[in-house]
Amino acid sequence: MTIVPDLVGSMMKAVPSSPYVICLDDAERAELESVSRRATAPHRMVLRARIVLLADDGAGNSEIARRLGICEDTARKWRGRYRKKGLAGLCDAPRPGRPRVFPAAVAAEVKALACEMPAVSGTPLGRWSVPELARMAAAGGIAPAPSPSTVRRWLASDTLKPWQHRSWIFPRDP
Repeated sequence: MTIVPDLVGSMMKAVPSSPYVICLDDAERAELESVSRRATAPHRMVLRARIVLLADDGAGNSEIARRLGICEDTARKWRGRYRKKGLAGLCDAPRPGRPRVFPAAVAAEVKALACEMPAVSGTPLGRWSVPELARMAAAGGIAPAPSPSTVRRWLASDTLKPWQHRSWIFPRDP
């Protein structure tokens, strides 16, 4: 907080050092206090709630940083986000992530291959393994060829486990 003379009178007035002045109503304060005391809340949410509560109490960014043991930039960031977006601003922003190497159609083709018997594709196997599925996908013209770990991730996303399929239980002869 910075102390400046009031232009209207001769009194001194406290002005926060941050451009993001936080003024909470009773409901918002109760919600943030609840989050800051929750034992099951993620630490980052508790910390962000405490930043906003201290900012509402009139603390500057440097004081908030000192009290909570964080960087002043962190206090500034979450104070500003709360000012702009409210309670939703304290949640993590979506991250773009790495772009996909294979389109969804390629993953679907590999999953379809995993769901059929190896004998249908002319492979002399009793059941599929992940490396065999990757080799078969590469032989089928998928370029670049998916690695076995990629194929395993694709199958795990749909809980497919072709290597556990027991083809000997079902009679093959009509």
